[in-house]
Amino acid sequence: MALKVLISTSSHFWSHLKCAGNKNFPKPELRNVVWKLLHTEQVSNYGVKAESENVAIANVDAAKTSKPQAAVRTKANHGDQVRMFLRKKGVLEETIDSVLSRYPRAIMRPSENLQATWEIWKSILKTDLQVLQTLVRSPESFFRSSDLENLNENISYLSSQGLPPKIVTQLMAKAPRTFSNRVTLNQAMVEFLQNLCSSFGGNNPQEFARTLISKKIYLLSRSTRRIQANIEMIQTILKIPDSEILDWIQSHGFGILDLGNTYITKNFDNMQKKLQSLGCLEEEIISSILEFPRVLYLSPGNFNTKIDLLLKYDIKVHQILKTPRVLEMSTATLQSRIEELLKHEYDFQTFGIGLLLVSKTRYKSRVEKFVNSKDKR
Repeated sequence: MALKVLISTSSHFWSHLKCAGNKNFPKPELRNVVWKLLHTEQVSNYGVKAESENVAIANVDAAKTSKPQAAVRTKANHGDQVRMFLRKKGVLEETIDSVLSRYPRAIMRPSENLQATWEIWKSILKTDLQVLQTLVRSPESFFRSSDLENLNENISYLSSQGLPPKIVTQLMAKAPRTFSNRVTLNQAMVEFLQNLCSSFGGNNPQEFARTLISKKIYLLSRSTRRIQANIEMIQTILKIPDSEILDWIQSHGFGILDLGNTYITKNFDNMQKKLQSLGCLEEEIISSILEFPRVLYLSPGNFNTKIDLLLKYDIKVHQILKTPRVLEMSTATLQSRIEELLKHEYDFQTFGIGLLLVSKTRYKSRVEKFVNSKDKR
């Protein structure tokens, strides 16, 4: 642009000189001086204009970036405050890095709010160590909300439902998200459980809800829609009458209420297909699941592998159905125990398969007892 202006002005100037005649035409030395003057003036004017434009642009850019830069500075300050807060609580640097990487939004919480949250958690969990362990395990639950009023309302509401202090402590230690959720969500789940009890003819909805929450700590973190769908589906495939469904849920069925609907259906279909191929009746299969519904946690591959392993060592399928908890043991544990017992001439048809599913300590003790009794014969 500056070059065009310079060329236009110079052309006009020389045209004017030509009109004055050759006698007035500047000498080469004068021409050079004039050119330098024109060039200096144009460049100078352009420089002033460019500088003005740059200043204007800089002002606009500064206005645009001032807010984001302030936000970045605020985040950095809060991030330093969070790190300092956790260090004072005894958290190692690598653990702090892990916490912040799993929940980066933690840096937005001011330190004074964190201390208040810590004190409320400690009033339930009792010790700083327990608060720290829960925070490290579930940083989102601690840092997610700065709404202390909502936190206190959750504690008050759950306590008002008759839950023992021990259960409230377990809720915060194992399912802390319960307390960072809006209190209305917890109220909705409790009301849903109470209405569920009433719809099946139950006489004490409050006790029913209290029992389920106490037995299934994570229940309050699930959706009412999922629980409703699972109950309807389980009642259909296991053919449980309305008069028995409440007792079954409270005694055995609470363990699978929060599983995915599709997951339960897929595992049940596989289990039924596998066992029926081995000659089991539908009634036997359903009876086994009603006794130990956690068997529906097993994926098709895991279930089939364990069944095949037990059959390989001549354990009968009817024994498995009568003692379904044996399927909860890992494949490696089952195989090592079976092989050890067979070395000691343990007869599964005579003594059953209950020894396969006891704790490690009890297993060792009972094997020693069996070996000693065999030696005395």
